[in-house]
Amino acid sequence: MEFLAKFFKVSERNSTISREVMGGITTFLAMSYIIIVNPSILALSGMEKGALITITCLASFLGTFIAGVWANSPIALAPGMGLNAFFTYTLVMERGVPWETGLGIVFLSGVFFLILSIGGIRERIANSIPVPLRLAVGGGIGLFIAFIGLKSMGIIVANQATFVGIGEFTKTTCISLIGLFIIAVMEIKQMKGGILIGIIVTTVLAVVIGDVTLPTQMISLPPSPLPIMFKLDILSAMKLTLVGPIFSFMFVDLFDSLGTLISCSKEMGLVNEKGEVKNLGRMLYVDATSTIFGSVMGTSTVTAFVESAAGIMVGARTGLAALITSLGFLLALFFTPLISIVPGYATAPALIIVGIFMFRQMASLDFKDFRILLPAFITTFTMPLTYSISTGLALGFLSYIIIHFLIGDFKKLNIPLLFIGLVSLLHLLV
Repeated sequence: MEFLAKFFKVSERNSTISREVMGGITTFLAMSYIIIVNPSILALSGMEKGALITITCLASFLGTFIAGVWANSPIALAPGMGLNAFFTYTLVMERGVPWETGLGIVFLSGVFFLILSIGGIRERIANSIPVPLRLAVGGGIGLFIAFIGLKSMGIIVANQATFVGIGEFTKTTCISLIGLFIIAVMEIKQMKGGILIGIIVTTVLAVVIGDVTLPTQMISLPPSPLPIMFKLDILSAMKLTLVGPIFSFMFVDLFDSLGTLISCSKEMGLVNEKGEVKNLGRMLYVDATSTIFGSVMGTSTVTAFVESAAGIMVGARTGLAALITSLGFLLALFFTPLISIVPGYATAPALIIVGIFMFRQMASLDFKDFRILLPAFITTFTMPLTYSISTGLALGFLSYIIIHFLIGDFKKLNIPLLFIGLVSLLHLLV
């Protein structure tokens, strides 16, 4: 234990071994849904679902392990939601690109992403983002994941007339609300582990009412990954007609990972007086290399998961938490039947609580300065309304640049920020 505490600098970051372990477990539980959801989406592209379950666990383990051990960060990585949908529905099903070529496209996007990381280009881009926009990013992601949580609980449902409306208070919704208030009360009383306990209690209640059935077997051997591993087709991806999809993957990963890393780092107190994120460079390298490794294994873009904020709120501050999370994915290879019983409405309360804590960053904004308020508002509210972190970021950056250009405040417009604006415009157009 002393070796782990020293290696991960636990005491230097005002944490403890127990907090790191609790945070790592909480992050794993909050994002463990990806083990089921990612294979379900990618399987529609023609890939073997059993192999995808194994690949999802392995890719998540590898990316999160590297983030923990090399970057000493509690932020976990896994195949990104939204990116897997773009891979299946747009690239393969709509454009008719074979999934093997699709993996080659993901590989090339990761390579370009890595090139941007060399020499600290991506880091300089991140540090050039104005502090107000960084605060808005945290608030926007908070609203976004809280919206996802409310949707998973069944409180928010689709409505043809008003787009969204209130759902029925079913048994599962009521159970989820119990979990939400358990976590809320424990947070108010400053009791550690509230999020994890809320998830466990909600799952147990789901079993009691019969909505969730215990599996017939707890342990099983993982399916073979060979049907999709190493099957990427890089040469076929090197076509002029596929340049758009390559950069689309890169742009979305750029915005999603930067938004997650910036907001989570602020919660951990790893942002200096200039608003710069400490150790951001290594995490950007991890993000890019994880995408490359993931495509070789057989999955869509691997990126930093915003659900890591759940573990951070529990107390995770070092890579030890990510190490625990990565081991969770490794063990999940053999305990998939047990993990799969945790329903979405059991982790939903955790997302809402985390969203609330992330949204409180907005309190630091200067609401009297409309130059700041407008782009911050657009960034924050378009994330949940467009159901996309990357779209909210792109619209926020563009509005910030346009406003300051129109009023002649050119001092706030540096070259990296203008580059981000160009990338944002291309992302929206593509």
